[in-house]
Amino acid sequence: MKILVLHTHYQQPGGEDQVFAAEVAYLREQGHETNTLTFHNSDMQVMRNWRQVGTTLWNQAAYRRTRATIRKHRPCIVHMHNTFPAASPGVVFAAKAEGVPVVMSLHNYRLLCVNGLFFRDGRPCEMCLGSLPWRGAAHGCYRNRVASTVVTGMLALHRGLGTWRHVDAYIALTEFSRRKFLDAGFPSEKIALKPNFIHHDPGCGDGRGGYALFVGRLSEEKGITTLLKAWRQLKRKIPLKVAGDGPLRGEVERSAKMIQEVKYLGSKTPQDVFNLMAGATFLVFPSMWYETFGRVAIEAFATGTPVLAANIGAVGEITDHGRTGLHFRPGDPYDLASKVDWLLSHPKELAHMRKEARNEYETKYTAQRNYQMLMEIYDKAMAHHRKANV
Repeated sequence: MKILVLHTHYQQPGGEDQVFAAEVAYLREQGHETNTLTFHNSDMQVMRNWRQVGTTLWNQAAYRRTRATIRKHRPCIVHMHNTFPAASPGVVFAAKAEGVPVVMSLHNYRLLCVNGLFFRDGRPCEMCLGSLPWRGAAHGCYRNRVASTVVTGMLALHRGLGTWRHVDAYIALTEFSRRKFLDAGFPSEKIALKPNFIHHDPGCGDGRGGYALFVGRLSEEKGITTLLKAWRQLKRKIPLKVAGDGPLRGEVERSAKMIQEVKYLGSKTPQDVFNLMAGATFLVFPSMWYETFGRVAIEAFATGTPVLAANIGAVGEITDHGRTGLHFRPGDPYDLASKVDWLLSHPKELAHMRKEARNEYETKYTAQRNYQMLMEIYDKAMAHHRKANV
């Protein structure tokens, strides 16, 4: 099967970029002729403001480039991972014009929410769910009011054009995420459920490092403030290693100076992260927004490391309370601290969770399991495309 994978790269590497790279690599390993088409959001930084607006609404250059790439490689299917903002949703019409079915992965809530997070003023917000997100423009949910108005205009334009109807299959990463798109009116028969995966098995660790671990973006929605507050409340002390970068880096660095158990590691390579996970007693995942997935959690599972997860969105769905980890109330440092204390005082239960975490990875998140699911989705998308064009 010939496959064209389209992706828009953010200025800073993120989880979507890792998913994109892993999927392309594994498809090639399975013998598929897989070509890529990548757009870079950094290219927009040199554009004048008016051109940035036009590019976000409809990037004609990206439309032409997508059509030319399809003509060159003649793929059986186009798999789009992200179009915002550099590619623009116009690339969907490019694939339609060339008669190729389209699959789109839903890595965030951008088609429903201006900032793509359903998060505002420190808490989840569903004010725009199921309607045009004009409130998101009024509140300046994406950067500021001007940028938010542009994104709202992009969403309004492509709802009016019926762009999303031309996608043959969507991939939701969790049932929680899938339900949000169903609530917004997306057809259930088009939304398949397929999680992300770990390309190469890192192997099971021993967890003997004697520390807790946080890995991720240091930002409000990721719950880093909740995490740092919890470490001030612990009765049973355990070192906390924090890996990552982001707008709240300064807060983490200050806390590392004030709290003896907190150590800030900065950004780490993927292999460094796996090594840290293998030695961790447990991973903490304190997100406060509706994560569409939670790749860090399954990376922890792959190394046999249990997860203390905020019971919200995909994070709570992925972690099975009492089996692969524990839940705590999102945004509640006292509840998180109590769960840490409980886990440290129950070594037998913790050892059992390590085995179950590894088993969860082997059952659900291996590359081979994911590949089988992806092929089924591609087959379904091509069948839908043929039926719609009879």
